[in-house]
Amino acid sequence: MSENLSQYLTHPVFKVASEIVTKQNLEAYVIGGYVRDLLLNRPSKDIDIVVIGNGLDLAKACAEKLRVKKVSLFENFGTAQFVYKDLDVEFVGARKESYRRDSRKPIVENGTLTDDQNRRDFTINALAISLHKNNFGDLIDPFNGVKDIENKIIRTPLEPSKTYSDDPLRMMRALRFAAQLDFKIEKESLTSIRENAERLDIISKERIMDELNKIILSPTPSRGFNLLFSTKLLHQFFPEMVALYGVETIKGKSHKDNFHHTLEVLDNISKNTEKLWLRWAAIMHDIAKPPTKRFNNKVGWTFHGHEDLGARMVPKIFKRLKLPMDAKMKYVQKLVRLHLRPISLVKGHVTDSAIRRLLSDAEDDIDDLMTLCNADITSKNEMKVKKYKENFKLVKEKLLLVEEKDRIRNFQPPITGQIIMETFGLSPCQEIGDIKAKIKEAILDGEIQNNLEEAFELMIKIGTKLGLKTIE
Repeated sequence: MSENLSQYLTHPVFKVASEIVTKQNLEAYVIGGYVRDLLLNRPSKDIDIVVIGNGLDLAKACAEKLRVKKVSLFENFGTAQFVYKDLDVEFVGARKESYRRDSRKPIVENGTLTDDQNRRDFTINALAISLHKNNFGDLIDPFNGVKDIENKIIRTPLEPSKTYSDDPLRMMRALRFAAQLDFKIEKESLTSIRENAERLDIISKERIMDELNKIILSPTPSRGFNLLFSTKLLHQFFPEMVALYGVETIKGKSHKDNFHHTLEVLDNISKNTEKLWLRWAAIMHDIAKPPTKRFNNKVGWTFHGHEDLGARMVPKIFKRLKLPMDAKMKYVQKLVRLHLRPISLVKGHVTDSAIRRLLSDAEDDIDDLMTLCNADITSKNEMKVKKYKENFKLVKEKLLLVEEKDRIRNFQPPITGQIIMETFGLSPCQEIGDIKAKIKEAILDGEIQNNLEEAFELMIKIGTKLGLKTIE
């Protein structure tokens, strides 16, 4: 691989920065992820430029020449940032860092390029390219990062224990890069992560989740989760998922390992969706199996009610992990609660009534629910999987037919509370809710069509039985 990469630095940002750096006789380098991704032939929208000296002054000079109006200056941190066309460009002065045991926030001093490269998390992120005209495009690679890219290795520039103990978030980042790039973590580094796993306690849940979500969105998330488990990092923040691990056997009967099953479902669903929260639903779908596990002499292992308990566990887990407590959580909760419903339809006779109820409960999330349930078919028996998949197709076809005919998805019964009050001369009361519920049940059971005429007729019958009289 060439040690001069000037042919790749064609973006106007590099040309302008180089002109200013050369004119002012400064040292400045493109560093970190942009260089790594350049060598990996991966698209990158973030450029980090490290300056020996004042990064803010170079940022302002570049922005002026590029006619960028808005420059964000963070003087306390010695950084500046602006957006130019499709790129996010950040400037920072080279720095030297030292850490206290109880914090990942470093004590920062001005430093050299060597100091700045020493403080980087991994060799593949410590690569720098010179912007000065005299050596424009020259690659500075003090830790053989290029070789690590070629060998697909995650390795720290300095001794791993110091790197991870100083900033424990780097342990999550190591696993994230391994998952995203399909790299291996160097042996000494992996051992050090295991030894420092408890240091993750000083990292905020928000930062941990940011890295975890990137692992979840990687092409094969199980790679990252297996590393999280083996290094004991997962144990520090997600004990409910760790509890899924393992197989118990009584009287020769064993249940499956629900940890590995969950990862299989997660990988399956990741082939079909980029939706983060749908992938989270795959992670959470069996989360309540450990607390609901029972052994029955006749049928073996059961997990009765794990879908309902799992749905109740979702908000507690999301709150503790500092994940969103809004519609995203409700969406995951709904899919966890409903994830067995399509499977039960696959096993048994598919009635219109069962389909209507599923459509009514799932609403606009029915397609995502079906994607989750399809991913949940993980038996090692190929014939069984084939049969399930074929039956699944039938259920999907039936869903389309019933929805087209009955328009149940997101439906509200044609009879409103206002109509009931006006018809029977009622003020707000319990009977109104009862009448609406019975009309909805009748539509879902197929006793009446989903239209005003039949619903109104049934309302009169129900009201009469309740002793209500219509207003003439």
